[in-house]
Amino acid sequence: MRIFIASLVTETNTFSPIPTGEPSFAERLLRRGDGTRQTPSGGNVPLIEWRKRAEADGHEIVESLAAYAAPAGRTLKATYEKFRAIVVEDLRKAGGIDAVLLFMHGAMVAHGYDDCEGDMAAAVRAIVGPDVPIGMELDLHCHLTELMRTTCDIIITYKEYPHVDGALRAHEVYDLTMRAARREIRPVMVFHDCRMIDMWRTPVEPMKGFVAKMASLEGKDGVLSVSFGHGFPWGDVADVGAKMVVITDNDEAKAKRIAADFAKEIFALRDQTHTAHDSVEKGIDFAVGANQGPIVLAEVADNAGGGAPSDSTFVLRRLVDRGIRDVAIGYFWDPIAVRFCAEAGEGAELELRIGGKCGPVSGDPVDLAVRVMRIVDNHTQTGLSGATSAMGQTVWVQGRGIDIVLNTIRTQCFHPDGFTKLGLDVSQRKIIVVKSTQHFFAGYAPIAKDVRYVATPGAIGPTFESIPYTKLKRSYWPKVADPFA
Repeated sequence: MRIFIASLVTETNTFSPIPTGEPSFAERLLRRGDGTRQTPSGGNVPLIEWRKRAEADGHEIVESLAAYAAPAGRTLKATYEKFRAIVVEDLRKAGGIDAVLLFMHGAMVAHGYDDCEGDMAAAVRAIVGPDVPIGMELDLHCHLTELMRTTCDIIITYKEYPHVDGALRAHEVYDLTMRAARREIRPVMVFHDCRMIDMWRTPVEPMKGFVAKMASLEGKDGVLSVSFGHGFPWGDVADVGAKMVVITDNDEAKAKRIAADFAKEIFALRDQTHTAHDSVEKGIDFAVGANQGPIVLAEVADNAGGGAPSDSTFVLRRLVDRGIRDVAIGYFWDPIAVRFCAEAGEGAELELRIGGKCGPVSGDPVDLAVRVMRIVDNHTQTGLSGATSAMGQTVWVQGRGIDIVLNTIRTQCFHPDGFTKLGLDVSQRKIIVVKSTQHFFAGYAPIAKDVRYVATPGAIGPTFESIPYTKLKRSYWPKVADPFA
């Protein structure tokens, strides 16, 4: 068989002040035809797995675009249309294709396109016709639309948050799409709106059991796949919110019944799965009062992984003002401060203005006398599913008993090695502040005595009932106690 593969991945926070253009993709991953030959990253892990599987099975891979940009604001219209044109051109030139595998985020929004995934799938469908199966892998923080459902044969989202299962899901997409191409199955896909907007953390109960239950149904009695699309709350689009996805072998009634049952179950668990958030003061008080460290404080509203600037100073300001010491905090996206430190050199002492550079969601800069402890060019941390996450030129500075990591490529905290490879052993600090919502958990939970989630002002604040949507027309929990009434 001849299999066409491509990826176009970014998560759009429509409330973010940061535009997403072609340079944002080029900074992370932007390749045509050889993305599978590059270092594993946020945009090519499924492509790499698909190539491995296809070549092992004796199939031919036709590879097109591999593009990934860090989450931010809307993608520029011209940028999206250029990338779509590349995929369309490569697909037309490819000639006869037996299956298409696409990796996209599911919450990509461009100027003029609220549903980039659906639009891309429709463009592909227009070329390959109705009989060639299209499989798509999505992040679970996706907006699931009717256009996506009707143009794709297989849609599978990640099951885990943090997203440690991207490669596993890629294999499932491959298996089912290949079975459809061989006419062994006739996939029927159903979406069910859960009428909820929230964040669900899968490593802990009851979500851990919920995910296990989904997986337990797959491969039995004609059930091909069960996914829970958590939704991405900070996208002002009509289809924002959580949805169940069930795929059966030609049994729509069963798919609808299973999707509805899971939707009822997740709604019944809403109070148990909703994450409590500390205020900045409460979070710091808890960490200071703990008998042992490190205590991890997750600064969820400044998570670059949700489109935030990653330069907010709300927590840092209170740590400095209260004289709290034995703290590590990062990562601050601050190319200006990094440049000053690089000019000064390792060992230098200087007055440094840190953070607060992207607008009101970033707070005011913090002026601090610091010592430059380490400067590393092209620094990296371990990302998800074994990928490498670029951090750019990165600096560790120390001031007032606080260790601060500054970098030039905006990214959230995934793994402690972003600190430790600089020589900063965060396992020995009383408090670790990470700018992340949940992806830090896999790396930091093993060294943490406790983890607390802290709400600050920011681009992705966790008060879901007050997000100023303009395109969502249906009621949802938690804004409404019973959206089904």
